Amino acid sequence: MYFEVKALRSVNDVHALSLEAVDEEDARAQAATQGFKVLSIRGKQSWRAWTRTRRSHFPLLLFSQELLALLNAGLTIVDGIETLAEKEIRPDAKKNLKQILAQLYEGRSLSYALQNLPEVFPPLYVSTVRASERTGDLSEALTRYVAYQTQVDIVRKKVLSASIYPLLLMGAGVLVMAFLMIYVVPRFSRIYEDIGTNLPLLSQLLLRWGKLLQAHGLLVLGAVTVVALATFYLLSRPAAKVWMMQRVWQIPAAGARMRIYQLARFYRTLGMLLKGGTAVGQAVKMVADLLQPGLRVQLEAAARKISEGRSISFAMEAHALTTPVALRMLRVGERTGQMGEMMERIASFHDEEMARWVDWFTRIFEPLLMAFIGLAIGFIVILMYLPIFELAGSLQ
Repeated sequence: MYFEVKALRSVNDVHALSLEAVDEEDARAQAATQGFKVLSIRGKQSWRAWTRTRRSHFPLLLFSQELLALLNAGLTIVDGIETLAEKEIRPDAKKNLKQILAQLYEGRSLSYALQNLPEVFPPLYVSTVRASERTGDLSEALTRYVAYQTQVDIVRKKVLSASIYPLLLMGAGVLVMAFLMIYVVPRFSRIYEDIGTNLPLLSQLLLRWGKLLQAHGLLVLGAVTVVALATFYLLSRPAAKVWMMQRVWQIPAAGARMRIYQLARFYRTLGMLLKGGTAVGQAVKMVADLLQPGLRVQLEAAARKISEGRSISFAMEAHALTTPVALRMLRVGERTGQMGEMMERIASFHDEEMARWVDWFTRIFEPLLMAFIGLAIGFIVILMYLPIFELAGSLQ
């Protein structure tokens, strides 16, 4: 969440700050670490949250990898970002880097410079950098973030690559059926107009559709276009997306897999923050947005138990935010003091499980989809040719 802060650096030096923080207390603490005395603080309007979802095409992962390489080579943060800005050829990315440099030249911290570009740098990234500034090990923080983002991208690419072929197959099937219904069927309807025999009911309905297109083709096309655009608009609305996700979550098999996917991402992110030195309570609040609303409510209840002094494993188990494997690993992490590492192992285990399930599902779904499309196209063709078959039979 973002907060607007009015603060004093000296008697007559008033500043207006924009800080990304978990709550007001965290925002006050951030302002104090930068040498400010807070005068007033209030949350920003919700439209800023919307702008954060519309991120620019800034290559964040590449930026992190290049900056990490420069830091490991012995350059300072300022020198490293200056080098990246000099070689950058994309205007938007170059502008962002120069804005960061301007803040660094004024003596601001890197996290402060990054949080003023919320459309480019997500809160997770800013928090990772801020935690590293307390320990003085930015290279290690960037290494963790690069590893985290690489693993997340691998899982996302597996899911996307598995969905490409079915989507192409569905698109081809829809185009073929549209061609038959819009171009072929109307021409068959002309042929059957003068046939004096009774046609099958389904063939009559199909041919009436052809006649309708002949008489009012443009009107039907316009109506179909309006319906398609209206459907696309409704599906792009946040409320519609939430409604659809709720329906999908109610499907037993799909809902269970989506829950595991979200928990894996949740544990991976939480583990990275804990390894970076972020406090458990603050880290849990920061990663809450990764979960769907139902799980988010459960996480809030688990966070309250953690703040009361209960163990993480107990709180997560009590509110159904674990799997049997995750619960065992959490308990091991609590005994060994390596909670961050164990959470990353939980995520890796479930990511591999998810990849196996996606592979199994596509192997079954693709043949079924091909069979369904083939049957649908064959059914239309049979209905078109059935009157010819009956006519040939009557002539015999």
